Amino acid sequence: MSRINVNDFLAFLAVARERSFTRAAAKVGVSQSALSHTIRHLEARLGIRLLTRTTRSVSPTEAGERLLQTLGPRFEEIEAEIEALSELREKPTGTIRITATDYAIETILWPKLKTFLLDYPDIKVELVIDYGLTDIVAERFDAGVRLGEQVAKDMISVRIGPDVRFAVVAAPSYFERYPRPKVPQDLTQHSCIALRLPTHGGIYAWEFEKNGRELRVRVEGRVIFNSIFQVLRACVDGLGIAHMPEDIAESHIASGQLVRVLEDWCPAWDGYQIYYPSRRQSSPAFSLLVDALRTRRG
Repeated sequence: MSRINVNDFLAFLAVARERSFTRAAAKVGVSQSALSHTIRHLEARLGIRLLTRTTRSVSPTEAGERLLQTLGPRFEEIEAEIEALSELREKPTGTIRITATDYAIETILWPKLKTFLLDYPDIKVELVIDYGLTDIVAERFDAGVRLGEQVAKDMISVRIGPDVRFAVVAAPSYFERYPRPKVPQDLTQHSCIALRLPTHGGIYAWEFEKNGRELRVRVEGRVIFNSIFQVLRACVDGLGIAHMPEDIAESHIASGQLVRVLEDWCPAWDGYQIYYPSRRQSSPAFSLLVDALRTRRG
């Protein structure tokens, strides 16, 4: 068999990972028809089908999955080694992809990154908002940002934010119509503004703790969002009771737009951490970014 162009394998990896010719074509910067032609040519050269195609989906065959699992990590190692050559440059460079919630980006990451990016103009950062517990290795993120208790044990993690306390709040107009809850279980009788977590497609269960007793309350209501800032807006507008980080609610509490309840059931949780695979070879750019985000203890 004659030598096969490495770009053909890169094209296959893109389609196999994205499960879509359209998304893969956009990612590698070619037309969908050109990408499809490349894959057909590769399959013909190898003499085996690598992808199963239907009108709605694309998935690797058994042979394609084997190729994905064996070649994928090797190409990632090559990319990491090439990126590591930036150590020989006077200025650190590279693109760093991070997944985090909108709240973490707004309150933890961006206040530090806006200065970092000005100091290092050759470093690019891509921030992807996601409330799911994304597999950062499979999705090819350099790092993720989550609350400490959500970080997998096989990851390296670095604390980047203070402890986070949540608040249960509603507009005064809501409590003019309904009684204030006295214990978390009362929330099941209220209209609550819910947050959907995409990992399992379920509604986030509100978490409480008091005197060592932990509770998770599955709430219901007329409005569901996948962004905490939209939850805040709906809450201020009087649509129901909401559960959110204390710091984004406190100005509205101080102004009288929101009323806080169940405060004694809302302890502080471990703050946000940036985490990444232990086997990841850190580039100078990534090391600088982690150091810039790191929480400084007085």
